[in-house]
Amino acid sequence: MDPFDSRHADELSAILALADHRTFAAAAKVLGRHPSILSKRISALEMRLGVRLVERTTRAVRFTDVGARFVENIRAAARLIDEAQCEALQDSSSIQGTLRLSLPSAMGRMWLSPLIAEFAKLHPHLSLELEYSDSFVDIVSKGYDLAIRIGDLPDSRLIARKLCDQTRILCASPEYLEQWGTPAQPHELMNHQCLSYTGFSDFPDWRLISRGKAVTLRPKGSIKSNDNEGLLIAAMHGLGIVAGSTWLMARALESGRLVRVLPEWTFSTDAGIYLVRPSAAYTSAKVEAFKTFIEAHFIARAPWERAQA
Repeated sequence: MDPFDSRHADELSAILALADHRTFAAAAKVLGRHPSILSKRISALEMRLGVRLVERTTRAVRFTDVGARFVENIRAAARLIDEAQCEALQDSSSIQGTLRLSLPSAMGRMWLSPLIAEFAKLHPHLSLELEYSDSFVDIVSKGYDLAIRIGDLPDSRLIARKLCDQTRILCASPEYLEQWGTPAQPHELMNHQCLSYTGFSDFPDWRLISRGKAVTLRPKGSIKSNDNEGLLIAAMHGLGIVAGSTWLMARALESGRLVRVLPEWTFSTDAGIYLVRPSAAYTSAKVEAFKTFIEAHFIARAPWERAQA
């Protein structure tokens, strides 16, 4: 079977478009074809492979398990072809093409966006596609070149480089502490308004450690949210004690709008901040350029640590 047969290429384009857009009408619009043509191409692909890839209904389509794996493998092959073309361009004097990045929302806006803007200025012939999200993004199936992730990395398909550790701490505004007092021990948090981030893996519990001691408690509070920036703002307005990463608190601590609470205690987590990319034998020039750039900005201290120095 010739993988570069134009008929086969049309079939593969059809099923990738259907996977991206979930209906024949939407996929056909993107490809500039009639939905019936896409349906025929996918039927021909299924007949050639001898397996059902898509279950069709009157309202939607659903990929079979075999179909979902097939689409993922085709995306991986498409990335390798793209990387081969990038490799051919490596002798060019500038980095070219499109670099697709998946970034965490709050940290991305607060600390990574300025770095990415600096990177873009260094490579004016490179286009950037950026997605900011705190949801898990499968960078392999979605075709991202790189991602920066916070927390555990269960996906063995990825190549990961740890940029820095992540430490979660407790903070509150001076006004709140003046009104309600400063807790001296973790159990005293139960008498305070605690602002809880629902995205923590241990939510609603807080697991704290200090010098070999560990405490688990379930604090009370009138505000909880899946947006840690919103909780940060609430804490700065004196509404309670917030738990969050040092990167989230850094500017508020530097300005004095927040102060540490129970400074000898941190959250019990081994989470880090990682640069990850799909596993592949070849690393394109654009990926290598961004990898080198971002690592250089974390090699000594993270940007938020330098801001407090």
